[in-house]
Order: sequence, then structure tokens, then C-alpha cells
Amino acid sequence: MALRSVVYSTDPMIRKKSRPVDDFDENLWQLLDDMYETMKKEDGVGIAAPQIGVLRQIVVIEANGMKLELINPKIVKSSGSQQSFEGCLSVKEYNGIVIRPYNVKVEALDRYGYKFTMSVEGFMSTVFCHEIDHLSGILFIDKAQELFRKDDKKALERFRKKMEENAGK
Repeated sequence: MALRSVVYSTDPMIRKKSRPVDDFDENLWQLLDDMYETMKKEDGVGIAAPQIGVLRQIVVIEANGMKLELINPKIVKSSGSQQSFEGCLSVKEYNGIVIRPYNVKVEALDRYGYKFTMSVEGFMSTVFCHEIDHLSGILFIDKAQELFRKDDKKALERFRKKMEENAGK
């Protein structure tokens, strides 16, 4: 495995659309392993191939006790709505509030080219949507209702209080 460099929002490459994966071979497996290693080093819960300069439809996620690889993923169904406080390995300066579906159903291929379908909700729905957006050159800052500087701890606290208040209603 090898660490890869993260591509930041200032690089025009991050805005390009990714191409589907056709070859399920050792090169793909090495890329998936490199993505995991890079994501962990950067303290992320997900990373898409464009974030390391590879314009392929590949996402890896490790969150809520699940380690997932999504190749050529497509959201086939979504429902509900939720606000999430998001950050991104490719956006150094900001976090933001984004409206995402509460539930999503995704079709994808695994590292061997086998198709699977997965339904997720809540936080995992946010992670899936966020990472799959990268494959179309979309960043969370494009969808954010509000942006906050990452060093603005008060903004995060305000958002948490607001979410607690809404949960109690």
C-alpha cells in the first residue's frame, strides 16, 4: 500500500467527471488499498478516487463499523431529508451545513466486479451521497446552505445545539 496525495478544491481536476471502471484486476485492488491508507492517514470516513487524482468511479468508506468499496456506484432511490454538518479532505478551509436524503439505495460493484445493492440511512446516507458527488465533480461546498471556517468551533457548537433542539420536537 502507498499513501497518495489529496487533491484540493483549488485544483480544477477535482471538478472533472470520473469514468467507469472496466478492469477488475490487481491495479484496481492496489488503488483501493491506497485509498484506504490515504483516507485513514487523513482521518476521513470516506474518500473518492478523484480526491487522489484518479478520475475513476471508485469510493471507499469506513464508518459505523463498516468497511465498504463502491465501484461505479449509482444512487437508485432516495427519500427523506436531513441536515448534516460536513467537512471534506479536499476542502481545507470550510465545513458546512448540507441538506441530504435521509435514506439512499445504492447499486455498485465490488472489487471483483460483482454487483450489489445496499440501503443506508442517516449519517451513512450523508457519507454515500457526499462521496458519490465527488465522482461528478461536485463538492459539498456547492450544496452547502451555510459555510463555516474549520477553525470556528462556535459554529459547530451552534449547529449541534440546533440539531438537539430539532430532535426534541
